[in-house]
Amino acid sequence: MAQTFSRPAKNGAMMQRHNGMLLNRFSQGFFILLGLFVVYVLGRAFLQNPKVFVEQVLNGLQLGFIYALIALGYTMIYGIVKLINFAHGDVFMVGAFTSFYAVATLQLHRWPTWLFPGVSEGLMILIGTVTVILTAMLFSATLAVVIERFAYKPLRSKPRIAALITAIGVSFFVEYFGALPFAFTNNYITYPRPFEVNVYSGEMISPLLVVGAWVLFVISLLLSGWFTWTSRHGNVQAQTWKRHPLLQFGLLFFGFMAVVLTLTGVKIETGGKVWDLSVSNVMLIIMGASILLQTLLQYVVSHTRIGKAMRAAAYDKAVARLMGINVDGVITATFALGGGLAGAAGVLYATAFKQVHHLMGIIPGLKAFVAAVVGGIGSIPGAFVGSLIMGQTEVLAAGFISTPMRDAVAFSLLIVVLLVWPQGIFGEPPAEKV
Repeated sequence: MAQTFSRPAKNGAMMQRHNGMLLNRFSQGFFILLGLFVVYVLGRAFLQNPKVFVEQVLNGLQLGFIYALIALGYTMIYGIVKLINFAHGDVFMVGAFTSFYAVATLQLHRWPTWLFPGVSEGLMILIGTVTVILTAMLFSATLAVVIERFAYKPLRSKPRIAALITAIGVSFFVEYFGALPFAFTNNYITYPRPFEVNVYSGEMISPLLVVGAWVLFVISLLLSGWFTWTSRHGNVQAQTWKRHPLLQFGLLFFGFMAVVLTLTGVKIETGGKVWDLSVSNVMLIIMGASILLQTLLQYVVSHTRIGKAMRAAAYDKAVARLMGINVDGVITATFALGGGLAGAAGVLYATAFKQVHHLMGIIPGLKAFVAAVVGGIGSIPGAFVGSLIMGQTEVLAAGFISTPMRDAVAFSLLIVVLLVWPQGIFGEPPAEKV
């Protein structure tokens, strides 16, 4: 009797699995066709007006670098606590408002002139802007630690769904508390930039600057290749040098800088029109600050004691406790690092788009989360790459497909990636238990 009833059940399970595979293949085929259509639309747009297309690509890079700082917080927190911190976008909002009051009310970006009246304007802007960013990072890190201490820590031994629902509640609380008159405001406020915007075109960019950027990038690339080759032949020290933060910074910063300056500095005539691009100092500052902060984060994670403790806690919290690691302190430090990066992203976002409001963290926060998933949540390089992809997807969709559809196209990227790479681009597939 048992054998008689087990066969239909087994056949039914095989049929369901077969139907699921067919549906999965159909979905993948549909999104592949959709992707080819998008490539066709973008290719036609590039051929019709290369200048506008490349300008949109540069705008996508600027937005992607901002998303990267937010996504790093998502991926670090999930890697250790396995929590999707939906309040992270609101920490980003608090960082933007902190910088607004620091610039508009306290004039903190001009503090060097209070102590040294004869200081040059350029040095004053540099020191003042860095001070504003550090202030926003400090306030955002403090808020993230407070949220973790009072909202998430009591639920650490509870089911994950409890912490997830709490994260949503904390997000709404921070958003609408910020709308109160004695907190921030519920109005849209124009953001005063701590420095003037300068636009650089081809005539203003020195060829020596472009050549210098390419030379430094090539040197960094050759050194990275050399260390990779020697490490594969048993040189342990080369493997350490390969991950050196200065080398990583050289690859990223000078690589992107060389491409941006080359595109801006060249003049190409197509169809009787001169391809003359321009780039603002806002984009260069966003690119440099984002890459610098990500490089510092990589250094902290890879070369410091707290970084080693973070990696140990992410691997196995119980064993990390047995080894004497203060896992609660590590989690708090992780929230502080993620909150600080989100605060810096808030300053850069407000500087680029010149507006702050109490709900500004919702959409950037969700898109940064999608970027972290696309890159492989838990992977720091994955968060960076996924954010650049997200920035390009959003800007190109708004510029060449439909502006109202840009959010739909950007979030559809999550569906496509999960169908093709369920673990994300840089994520590791789950181990099979035997």
